[in-house]
Amino acid sequence: MTAAWRLPAVLVFLVVLPLAAQPVPKFSDTTEVTAVEIPVQVLLDGKPVRGLTAESFAVYRDKARLPVTGFEAVDLASLSGGPGAQAAEVPVPARRHFLMLFDLSFSEPKSIVQARSAAKDLLADLHPTDLVAVATYASAGGPELVLGFTSDRAQIAAAIDSLGLPQLVDRTSDPLRLILADMREGAKEAMDMVEEASEAVPGVRTDWKPSALSKAVGDLAVLEQMERAEREIDRADVETLKRKVSALTRSFTDLAKFLRSVEGRKYVVYLSEGYDSAILTGTRDKAERDETEVSAEAGRVWEVNSEQRFGHGSASGAVSAMLEEFRRADCIIQAVDIGGLRGAEMGEGALGFERTGGRDSLFQMAHDTGGDLYENFNDLSAAMGMMLERTGVTYVLTIQPEQEPDGSYHTLRVETKGLPRGARVVHRPGYYAPKPFAQRSPTERMLFTAGQVLAGAEGGLVQTSALAVPLPGKPGEGADVPVVIEIDGPSLLHLHQGDDVPVEIYVYAVDGKGKVVDYLAQTLALDLFKVETRLLQAGLRFYGHLELPPGSFTARVLVRNGRTGAYGLKVLPIEVPSTAQAGQALPPSFVPDPQGPWLLVRETSRPGRRETPMPFRREEPKP
Repeated sequence: MTAAWRLPAVLVFLVVLPLAAQPVPKFSDTTEVTAVEIPVQVLLDGKPVRGLTAESFAVYRDKARLPVTGFEAVDLASLSGGPGAQAAEVPVPARRHFLMLFDLSFSEPKSIVQARSAAKDLLADLHPTDLVAVATYASAGGPELVLGFTSDRAQIAAAIDSLGLPQLVDRTSDPLRLILADMREGAKEAMDMVEEASEAVPGVRTDWKPSALSKAVGDLAVLEQMERAEREIDRADVETLKRKVSALTRSFTDLAKFLRSVEGRKYVVYLSEGYDSAILTGTRDKAERDETEVSAEAGRVWEVNSEQRFGHGSASGAVSAMLEEFRRADCIIQAVDIGGLRGAEMGEGALGFERTGGRDSLFQMAHDTGGDLYENFNDLSAAMGMMLERTGVTYVLTIQPEQEPDGSYHTLRVETKGLPRGARVVHRPGYYAPKPFAQRSPTERMLFTAGQVLAGAEGGLVQTSALAVPLPGKPGEGADVPVVIEIDGPSLLHLHQGDDVPVEIYVYAVDGKGKVVDYLAQTLALDLFKVETRLLQAGLRFYGHLELPPGSFTARVLVRNGRTGAYGLKVLPIEVPSTAQAGQALPPSFVPDPQGPWLLVRETSRPGRRETPMPFRREEPKP
């Protein structure tokens, strides 16, 4: 009986190129040399200074001067070519990361609605290489990362639209939070969700054209939902306000620690009306202050409320500690008083209430981290334009200190030579030494891995080969793209301890504009008692598939030992022809390699995905 290849219309053979025999790098038990990259901006009269060289800078770590072993100048305004080319020209430390943080606890609902629109307007002014994440804060649940750092503007807009209205967004199972909504879903499903949501909102019309997210329904539903939420700050007693400020400082401190794992320049765009800073500084009412002064001078100390007069010391200390964590994580807070974003059309209504004291708290958060306070703006993009210009030129300095991988913090100081008087240097104040991957929190691992995938810098200690071949699909369905990954067993198990190996596999297909078009992600738990011999003799061969429309893409393939953190990353170009072109050209031919002792694994089925056969596998036909 003859054997047949399961492939459409043509004969296609596979070879996954054998891994080169390379020695596995050795590590010291105590110290290692790690490259530390320092992004630096130099400003004069608020404008970036251009034309500096490596000789213009001196770097000190913990008071000791270190040689600058690498230097690169990145000017976003001068980059040319398409978005894909621009991204390749910008090193990871020079890429700007914006976290849009919407404060649902210390803001009016109508201000949040206006802030959503303003934040979306800001997206058009960002550079194509800028990455944006979206998060919310509520005192009851703490920060929630709605979308991780991504260059996909459609996903960012969907995340902003989802604030307060999560039922209108198809949340995927993407473990790296790079995809929030499946943009391929039809308009009918979206319209059904809009109509269902509108039932609780009187007076909403549903006879307009279908759309993925209706702004009118979204705004009204946000107001409806947030009206039911906890909005008692102004009427709360001092103890309640102290608890809310304490909850914010704890949550933001944790957020700053998570952001340590993100490489690059980080800006937290904090959209809020702020909390009443009187709890920290004491009352601002002149009559009350004069009254306590008179009581104190007369010796009637029992009439003086020290917290009302001088503020709450422990709360003030917690805020200072929180801002120090942001500084150490190289995060600058750009505070936006969204009270100034309210549109007249929203009215004052039953949902509105007057707030006082928020400006001072917003100013402190921005000032103490090196940012600015933006207030009295109805156009957020105009308010942030100056900040985008100031950060458009970055000098990346590289040092290579010896250090223990213990997560310890080291201060940095950058000095310049030959600059005009009044020039200001902005740089990260320090860095954390690497710590074992297993000791990082799940959120830290997720942010770190997502950053590696988006950066697309090939390398790593785990030797990996990968192949992706588009196969013609049915009209209207796009192409099935089988992906085969070979993982070298010895490098995967290097320095591994334990009886099982968690292997993480991520494949993300990104187009030229930074949009994540499709992905697959899977974690395998390998029992070494059963598979160690096969892993050491050859390795792991993984089969999966993507579904892509016609176009040009890059597949970022990352494999990681989930316990040691060792990884390998490959970037594959993928060209998917149109249906018409596919009928005129044959797929590329390959020569099959010997099967050998590979451990073979295929991806698990995913809801809503087409079932595909094992690619490039020879099978005997059924009798």
